[in-house]
Amino acid sequence: MDAPVAIRRGETETHVRLKRLALVWAQANGYSACAAEVSLPQCRYRADVGAYRARAKEAGQTAIFECKQALPDLRRDNCCSSATRERLRSVARRREILEKHLRVHYPTLRTGDSLFPEYDSHDFAAIGHRNYSRVLREFTALQTRLNGGRKFECLVRYRCANLFYLVLPNELFREDEAPVDWGVLIESSGALELMRKPIWHDNAAENRLRFLQRIAIAGTRQSNRAFGITRDEVAATAKLI
Repeated sequence: MDAPVAIRRGETETHVRLKRLALVWAQANGYSACAAEVSLPQCRYRADVGAYRARAKEAGQTAIFECKQALPDLRRDNCCSSATRERLRSVARRREILEKHLRVHYPTLRTGDSLFPEYDSHDFAAIGHRNYSRVLREFTALQTRLNGGRKFECLVRYRCANLFYLVLPNELFREDEAPVDWGVLIESSGALELMRKPIWHDNAAENRLRFLQRIAIAGTRQSNRAFGITRDEVAATAKLI
């Protein structure tokens, strides 16, 4: 019986297929220990696929594969903090200037929610100012990206693995959309083709072994699901030992 790759509720067939291809590619390239949905030891994220390649006299090599099926999904996780913060500062300045002028030209926008008029807030949305609405949307989107869209950057910053691969359908690949230092694997004729090599990131031997442990935990969880093994069954068996 083959262990299922799709282990998340609501996961699409495309994402499942890309994960399966990543598992096949990793094993074909010498990563003998692989699993899907691996919780990472150094951060809160979970890798679509984690892989470990053993070495004879030292800790092995680790790799993370992230599968993306659509550009919005890719862009959501591919936020560069420095560039995004700089853009946010620029948009914030533009917002301040607009609000300053709107207060002058639309004094009736005061909400009267303070005892002192100079501290009243203003309902700028009430007039439907097109330029202000556009700036506010961008400001909100940039804040959202900084708060939750830095997965690729964080995985590298925390040195969660030695190598990082982005796995994409063929039609989705664009060089400028791929995260810096990441390798790129694209789906072609039912297999993955390496389009860009990743940059090596060194980390401590104990981190690689912890990563291997997480792969083993994820693999055990998936095997349990494949064979219908439950926690209750394991607990009942433990009492008999």
